[in-house]
Amino acid sequence: MWISPFLLATLAVATEHTPTEQVVITPFKPDLVDSGVYKVQHELKKAEIFPTVIDKFLPSFLLDVDWSSGESADLGNTVEVDKVQDEPTITVRRGHPASSSTVSEDSNVTYTITITDPDAPSRDNPEWSEFCHFIATGVKISESSSVVRLSGFKDIMSYKPPGPPPKTGKHRYVFLLFAPANGTTDQLYLTKPEDRKHWGTDKERHGVRDWAKENGLEPIAANFVYAQNEEQ
Repeated sequence: MWISPFLLATLAVATEHTPTEQVVITPFKPDLVDSGVYKVQHELKKAEIFPTVIDKFLPSFLLDVDWSSGESADLGNTVEVDKVQDEPTITVRRGHPASSSTVSEDSNVTYTITITDPDAPSRDNPEWSEFCHFIATGVKISESSSVVRLSGFKDIMSYKPPGPPPKTGKHRYVFLLFAPANGTTDQLYLTKPEDRKHWGTDKERHGVRDWAKENGLEPIAANFVYAQNEEQ
């Protein structure tokens, strides 16, 4: 069996009260990962997440999202609302080494995960958009020969599960992983949005991009799902 000299690092993201997890690093083939990050780019553009939610970027990580119900995020699949009420487990895998990000994959860099809905209350009438569903930071990747450790994790905005109103069609729920744009390894002091609607900006269609820019963050990974109310 051929083993690449490179390794995929996985990072399980959990809430502050969840114990630190250790995940075994698995081998990968670089060509498969390369195709993966370009697929992410393609699907984000196809779903108009580029440029509606975030400016175009080439991921340096791949982002997997799984709920205990068995639902998972797969770049635009539709999930059942009642099966994504619990906070998901988010796994981070190393992606393309020559991404568009200026951030180095430093084990001491603090990462931030967010979830945003640009279709609130509906895609045709996004007067509440964007709607903030989750912000958590303090995630650090520290590697040894076989494990990845999670440390210093905390919520800025607690997880609010998808709850699209009746007769509003499918909503996009976008997961974004950020790192400091300047690559600093210092502790981050991120602002908490004053409200979930518009991420506190009071401006329609404004949200995670504004918040990230305000806090000096740059996107390095993404995934998304669709969800809708049963009543349509």
